Amino acid sequence: MANRQASSGVANYSDLKKRLVFLLGALIVFRIGAHIPVPGVDAAALAKLYESAGGGILNMLNMFSGGSLERFSVFAIGIMPYISASIIVQLASEIMPSLKALKKEGEAGRRIITKYTRYGTVLLASLQSFGVASFVYSQNIVVAPKFEFFTSTVFCLVGGTMFLMWLGEQMTERGIGNGISLIITAGIAAGLPSGAIQLWTLLQQNSIGVPMAIAIVIGALVLIYVVVCFESALRKVPIHYAKRQAGSSFAQNQNTHMPFKLNMAGVIPPIFASSIIMFPATLASWLGNSSNDNWLTRLSGWLGHGQPAYILLFAASIVFFCYFYTALVFSPREMAENLKKSGAFVPGIRPGEQTSNYLEGVVLRLTLFGALYITTICLIPEFLTTAVNVPFYLGGTSLLILVVVTMDFNTQLASYKMTQQYERFDMKSLSRK
Repeated sequence: MANRQASSGVANYSDLKKRLVFLLGALIVFRIGAHIPVPGVDAAALAKLYESAGGGILNMLNMFSGGSLERFSVFAIGIMPYISASIIVQLASEIMPSLKALKKEGEAGRRIITKYTRYGTVLLASLQSFGVASFVYSQNIVVAPKFEFFTSTVFCLVGGTMFLMWLGEQMTERGIGNGISLIITAGIAAGLPSGAIQLWTLLQQNSIGVPMAIAIVIGALVLIYVVVCFESALRKVPIHYAKRQAGSSFAQNQNTHMPFKLNMAGVIPPIFASSIIMFPATLASWLGNSSNDNWLTRLSGWLGHGQPAYILLFAASIVFFCYFYTALVFSPREMAENLKKSGAFVPGIRPGEQTSNYLEGVVLRLTLFGALYITTICLIPEFLTTAVNVPFYLGGTSLLILVVVTMDFNTQLASYKMTQQYERFDMKSLSRK
């Protein structure tokens, strides 16, 4: 019996080890792919081009792709086309009756919606890849014939995006945590060493003083602390059970609570907002590059970092997606019905419709404060960059993604360990019988 219990424990921990090893291997594959260049481009000329025009939207795209855009690798456009397609499909599923009906069909409906999302990813990745190829070709740094270059670039970049989408799904299924979020986080984390080197170089060149460098580091640490505090904040709604069955007996008058996070949407709103802004701004900067004065050039300037139009659009997009994503994942009517069926109620609130309205009000207030918190964190570096005129590498969006995804990964890892412990306890009880 002891041998059986020991073997079950070893098997459970070996499964966790396999998941972590697979996750690490997938991230290594992602980083290897970020260094595989698309053929037909002069690497030295590309590096000079990015160094001279690598700010603003290009810098954000390069950050999310883990430096792939700077190297013009097969992962240059990253996972953003998939995220943009997900936004479009989710918005359409709230508007179109046919897609709304698919959402109610369970697993079969979700598979069809996932298929539509993949089709949309291919379309958006193709358009974005063609825009990238047009921009690179117009810079006279291509050493291959035009047709061959456009064909190879579009196929390589679209294939890279689809591979990242598949890799993220495999990481979610066979690893721990959300694979797409981990890929984005790994891309951001890969730029931290270069960011530290950039800060040290500015310090050595006397571009910034020692007090400013210390202030930057302390400011980043303070922001991390603030994000951790807000992400750990909970609103506990009291729940009262008049009669609750516990095994073969009934427990009377039990009290508990229902926890609601302050930031219920997580990192989805800033990621969605960034992708929404980056796509048209990037196309405008690429397609409007050939002319010095047209509406595309002006649009690219308006959507540049630190510009009022960019700040207003970014803030409005974050607030919108906070409410939109929370409405997708939270149904107060369904939660109120589940409480009523289980014999639970909120003290002072009548079960049913009043409970649904009360929970909806709680969530709406939390979403308001959560949206303000996320918007403030994401815009603080924008205002500081404009006021102090210092190139910040780690922006508010990337910092929020790093901290939140790390906390979520730690939570899911602890949850998985707890699940394995419960399974071992079940195995022990069965072995005793």
